[in-house]
Amino acid sequence: MSIDLHAARQFLYNDARLLERHLASTLLDNAPAEPVLTALRAYRTDDGGWGHALEPDLRGPNSQVSAAMSALGVLAQIDGSGNPLIMETADWLQSVTLPDGSVPHVLPTASAYPRAPWMEPNDAGFLTYSTAAHLWSLGADHPWLRSATGWCWKQIETKELAGYEAVFALRFIDAVPEPARAARAVERFRPSLRPDGSIPIPGGVDGERVTPLQLSPRPGAPSRALFPDDLIEAGLDKLENEQLDDGGWDFDFLHWSPGQIVEWRGIVTLAALDTLRTHGRVAGDVPRH
Repeated sequence: MSIDLHAARQFLYNDARLLERHLASTLLDNAPAEPVLTALRAYRTDDGGWGHALEPDLRGPNSQVSAAMSALGVLAQIDGSGNPLIMETADWLQSVTLPDGSVPHVLPTASAYPRAPWMEPNDAGFLTYSTAAHLWSLGADHPWLRSATGWCWKQIETKELAGYEAVFALRFIDAVPEPARAARAVERFRPSLRPDGSIPIPGGVDGERVTPLQLSPRPGAPSRALFPDDLIEAGLDKLENEQLDDGGWDFDFLHWSPGQIVEWRGIVTLAALDTLRTHGRVAGDVPRH
């Protein structure tokens, strides 16, 4: 069983944003990272944050936490430790942080622009987990990260987390440099797993769920303790089989606008390729850890 890598690359050339095209070259072909940074900087905003639909479900130009999280995720993927953008983004996050140390899901400025139905302005803090995870991965030392880390641990160790909050919380656990505490925290998620290792998404489209590979995309991470090897291998087989005739992959949450669809498909196609590469499933490639 294998994917059609040529078709996947053609899909990215045909449909993906310039950012994902450059990122694919860096991740798959070891191309220099500077073109990725050049494409990423186009999403910067005047106040030091990130916007302009870097996160495709928020179409407005204004800074949003989800866009900042996405930008840090790109920097982490290209091993961008030490880049000034990291601390500048953390400074912006500090400016929108709530009193409890978390950051809002959607800022009020989104209300003037097209957005997904679940992207109404609200103060839910679940993006804090993954945002903090990226900063830990990048080796950042910033006051925002310290306060956010305290918030994340409090939520993980005192609440039952579900859906995408569980996904993001596991990202945090995998990145924070506290291995013993992380190993204990991972076990809190085991009761939420279905027999196939997935977690359903409350309020999502029919059948929407997050898979073991979405919950634990990297070999050797603390979260991988939740899943036996045969479940991961089955998930990789399934991921390979989900490549479509046009060469790309699709996503299972709501398709609500043409722009959102094409942009997310580029993102999830690159994510599928990176996951398969990391697990040695892309022929001729060296797994990246």
